[in-house]
Amino acid sequence: MSNRLAIFDCDGTLVDSQTNICMAIEDCFGRASLVPPGREVSRRVVGLSLVEAMQALHPEGTAEVHAILAEDYKSAFQRLRGNGLVEEPLFDGIADIVTALDEGGWLLGVATGKSDRGLKLCLDHHGLARRFVTLQTADRHPSKPHPAMIHAAMAEAGAAPETTVMIGDTTYDMAMAVAAGVTAIGVAWGYHERQELRDAGADWVAEHPAEIAAWLAARA
Repeated sequence: MSNRLAIFDCDGTLVDSQTNICMAIEDCFGRASLVPPGREVSRRVVGLSLVEAMQALHPEGTAEVHAILAEDYKSAFQRLRGNGLVEEPLFDGIADIVTALDEGGWLLGVATGKSDRGLKLCLDHHGLARRFVTLQTADRHPSKPHPAMIHAAMAEAGAAPETTVMIGDTTYDMAMAVAAGVTAIGVAWGYHERQELRDAGADWVAEHPAEIAAWLAARA
């Protein structure tokens, strides 16, 4: 029998990191003498891997420019962290649902556009690292919505599509779940709108983390 696996996105699902992300985007665009996008536009690319995000934010740029922007973004984020300016607070109720699912027999994973280093720092800061058995990042996979991260997570956790759920706040998360054949749970507290999540294939959209365990239990 396959294990039950709940995979969480990170930015916009576990933690609210939009301020840091927008500041780093503004910094890297400024260093390239480009007008930075508005923060509402920047929010739209959260979840994509860095090069893909820069392609979306600066579509007229060349592949070389996108690569430079991506590297400068990393440097900007590291400077923010070094200056003590990075804050990635957990959304209200996240710690409780992570604990409830873990103690309820679910294996937990993360699939994120963050780097391995960034994800580790985030989970360690909140004391959640031990809860997760599989961590998939942009360092080792194609950008969402490619299903590679979910496939790898299922393989590591001994789960199957029918026993796996993907929990995320963006259309990229929902499309990735659909491509992998797993249940797609959207969350309303993140960076894409509820209807967008439904249109992208969400089986359900949670209004608050506390609702997730009950919804999963009802489907068991």
